[in-house]
Amino acid sequence: MLLVVPAEIRDNEARVAATPETIKKFVAQGFTVQVQAGAGNGSLIADADYEAAGATIVKDAKSLLKSADIVLKVRAPEKAEIKLMSSNATVISLFSPFTNPLLSDYAKHGLTCFALEMVPRISRAQSMDVLSSQANIAGYKAVLMAAEHYRRFFPMMMTAAGTVQPAHVLVMGAGVAGLQAIATARRLGALVEAFDVRAAAREQVESLGAKFVEVPVEEDAEDAGGYAKEVSEEYKQKQAELIAKHAAKADIVITTALIPGRPAPVLVTEEVVKAMKPGSVIVDMAAEMGGNCPLTELDKTVVKHGVTLIGESNIPSLVAADASQLYARNLNHFLTLMCDGEGGLNTVLDDEIITAAVLCREGEFLKPQFLKGGAA
Repeated sequence: MLLVVPAEIRDNEARVAATPETIKKFVAQGFTVQVQAGAGNGSLIADADYEAAGATIVKDAKSLLKSADIVLKVRAPEKAEIKLMSSNATVISLFSPFTNPLLSDYAKHGLTCFALEMVPRISRAQSMDVLSSQANIAGYKAVLMAAEHYRRFFPMMMTAAGTVQPAHVLVMGAGVAGLQAIATARRLGALVEAFDVRAAAREQVESLGAKFVEVPVEEDAEDAGGYAKEVSEEYKQKQAELIAKHAAKADIVITTALIPGRPAPVLVTEEVVKAMKPGSVIVDMAAEMGGNCPLTELDKTVVKHGVTLIGESNIPSLVAADASQLYARNLNHFLTLMCDGEGGLNTVLDDEIITAAVLCREGEFLKPQFLKGGAA
């Protein structure tokens, strides 16, 4: 079977779906591998490195995709790419199933599509968890972005000219991204507080040396899958009061709060921004889903009421070399589940991971609940 890796066509996407490390594994599994010329440039991978790993370099996407049996991508195929693919191709990628308006187009074209963000959170699937690997990178980079725009030191500095106090960082959301943001801010010497609606996050937050900020309400907002869920109006009111109090003292606010399938919850209102110190920085990691702050502008860095707001939607792409390496490994582990070891693929495997991730198969859309969301 022919496995191909096209270059990503989005302007803000520097990652690539396979590295020379994973290409070697695909070749060893019996696949013929082709990579589009320049696909790895954004991740500092030269075409020659792919060739050395056993891949053939193909100049353009049209030639690459027309005969492909398996297509590995970072971002979901766009209309122009769908038209170039064979009607029986298998595509493995991030698909943004809650918001992608092209879901029905994939099925109509006859594609078999696997959405890596739908891989279940179970122990045997940890090596395939792209959301965690990419969120980990995003949490790290978010703190560095904040440090770049913050005009003071992060750590306490004791000098002959006097002592400089450490930065105060408030992290909202203690999932994978939030925990990495906490760890990175602590490594830079900041004093860190963290808020999360899930009571279970306290232990993780405190283990990293941060103070856990808790809403004084007997309510937990964690669903069965370990993600945040909607909370009551009473909780939201007390949450808003608590956030306003702690944000006003913070120099850096990093927001990571997302609810799958819903717009990002508003945590930092305009009134809260107005109350923050001049020169403060907000990194809104939920910008792509509307933002945790209504003043955030998608893919822009702006200053409002004296506060810098960073709305970068694709933070992992800013650390593309390592992000691609981790993503490619996740994808390789996922694909290996369906490999027969002789260059063949079983896409109808009776496995809970495969079942959870498949969106459509040979023209049939298998998760109609996403069609409604994608068309909205």
